[in-house]
Amino acid sequence: MLAYLCLNAMLTGDRPMKSMTLTSYGAEAPFVEADLPRPLATPGHVVLRVKATSVNTIDTMIKNAGKDLPLSPDLPAVLGMDFAGVIEEIGEGVTGFAVGDEVYGCAGGLADLQGALAEFMRADARLIAHKPKSLSMREAAALPLVGITAWEGLHRAGVAAGQKVLVQGGAGGVGHLAVQLAKHMGAEVSSTGTGDDQMAVIEGYGARAIDFKAEKIEDYVAAHTAGCGFDTVFDTVGGANLPNSFAAAALNGHVVTTVALSEIDLTPAHFSGLSLHVVFMLLPMLHDVNRAVHGEILSNLATLVDEGAVKPLLDEKTFDLSAVGDAYARLQSGQAIGKVVVDV
Repeated sequence: MLAYLCLNAMLTGDRPMKSMTLTSYGAEAPFVEADLPRPLATPGHVVLRVKATSVNTIDTMIKNAGKDLPLSPDLPAVLGMDFAGVIEEIGEGVTGFAVGDEVYGCAGGLADLQGALAEFMRADARLIAHKPKSLSMREAAALPLVGITAWEGLHRAGVAAGQKVLVQGGAGGVGHLAVQLAKHMGAEVSSTGTGDDQMAVIEGYGARAIDFKAEKIEDYVAAHTAGCGFDTVFDTVGGANLPNSFAAAALNGHVVTTVALSEIDLTPAHFSGLSLHVVFMLLPMLHDVNRAVHGEILSNLATLVDEGAVKPLLDEKTFDLSAVGDAYARLQSGQAIGKVVVDV
């Protein structure tokens, strides 16, 4: 199949581009370097030169599970949802962008949308925004998926100034941005983590750090909310941790989760009158619904970043495109502090 694509590129005159492609799915499946046809700018889309991409948990889930996930692309597949890059071509009907603009977004790597593990990528112009001027390409590529997720969760829960917010997993990808955004919204923020590195990250954002291995839920609820519970609990861990979030929430409070792929007993949520918000930010990409909302969120995030209110956290390890397999392994190891970024 790869040989056919390369031959087709030569026959059609399309300039080939370097990519790291999957020809099979599974935990041990390698990324294979391949020359693929460079995408063309279609109406409503731009073609950009990818400068950096970051690895998200959903990327590793797609690689490992393949077609067991309904959003996984057909093989051969180019993954990578997040990116930062420079616009090279503009499609018909695109406004607000020009060739040479530095942009960022989350616009591919699933279903029939080519991802960012390639030199060039076609992206729906509604899903991108101008890159924060104060960030490098690497830093900007770390923001889109986790930033949009954190933004959506906090706004759906109606977080406002003076409220008490608990972020479960505040040193993680979504968590570290949820902490910063909640602080910017004027909330009193606490966040769970464990270990000196995670505690330092949480405290560095001005939040109260709670070691979930050392403190019981009832103890930190009593200490930090006078036993009333948190107005909003943003749970980036999910699954088996959701009952802990229910226990930490105030009566008629809000629980936001990004991981609800499990069967759990909702009885505690019922008796506390909780509102449960499940955030699955890939829906606009998958179903072409309200895509422009993501572009708007990214524009708002860029403004907050340039104002100094929000900053992405990057893992200390660096990877280039040829080492993308190592980047995926780094994220899955659980040792990364901050987003894992791949330079393209």
